[in-house]
Amino acid sequence: MKIIVVSDTHMPKKRRGLPGILKEDLMSSDLIIHAGDFQTLDAYREFMEYGELIAVVGNGDNADLQALLPPKRIIKKKGLKIGVVHGHGKGKTTEKRALEAFESDDVDLIVFGHSHIPYSRYMKGRLLFNPGSPTDKRKLPYFSHGVLTIEDTWKIEHKFYR
Repeated sequence: MKIIVVSDTHMPKKRRGLPGILKEDLMSSDLIIHAGDFQTLDAYREFMEYGELIAVVGNGDNADLQALLPPKRIIKKKGLKIGVVHGHGKGKTTEKRALEAFESDDVDLIVFGHSHIPYSRYMKGRLLFNPGSPTDKRKLPYFSHGVLTIEDTWKIEHKFYR
């Protein structure tokens, strides 16, 4: 199973369309996880054209998306329990807010966004993963998204590009 993990697309504010490398991965995916900040309903719908989409709302999403999407989700795929949250809020780091959102839940992997900074690190026995942004790298040298592969075991990695 191939799952594309993305966040912080901010379309059309930061970019009019998705990068080609991301589109290629989306076309070959079994599932898409988006950790918030599409910005508009049109951007959300664009992701839906590629297949099954699991998403949460981000602080940059418009009122339509705020009414449509939950702030947090837990999904299970092939035995892997995945928590998804955007990670915005006050106080603490984005990583600590993401971890705190699932402190009473049994999850193996926490996908979050908000900071636009690619991140992959274990905290308290759970892997925290921020895919970065495919459209708004800010001061970082590369755009990015994640690819989660689940077979007998699972692995998640960043894909970086200009």
